[in-house]
Amino acid sequence: MNQTVFNFASGFFGTVITYAFGTWNELLSFFVIAILIDIISGVTASMKEGKGISSAVGFKGSVKKVFMFVAILLAHRMDVLMSSDFIMTGAIYFYLANELVSIIENYGRLGLPLPPQIKDMITALKRNSDDKQARS
Repeated sequence: MNQTVFNFASGFFGTVITYAFGTWNELLSFFVIAILIDIISGVTASMKEGKGISSAVGFKGSVKKVFMFVAILLAHRMDVLMSSDFIMTGAIYFYLANELVSIIENYGRLGLPLPPQIKDMITALKRNSDDKQARS
């Protein structure tokens, strides 16, 4: 690849990321790492269970992840608009909690040992979520 094209693409990508999310920080890095671990652990658990990889499930999951970033982008822009710095952070923590729960669920599906308190917490969270969806 031509060096000028690479430099332009890198600069453009960096500008878009900075506009969308502000200064890159450790919380965003941790969030991206959690998403990657969730994807890898989910695919691995699905393969272990003999379900294989479904393009429909993968597409649905990818769309959810994209919209998480869209929500965080909007939260950052609201922070800029209101001269604050807590809306995007709150949005990231919200979605990060969801990713961490999903990772723990995937670990359970993989047969990795989990403390009973964590298993009980995941069961309660899933039950609460299912109850809310049934009422909707």
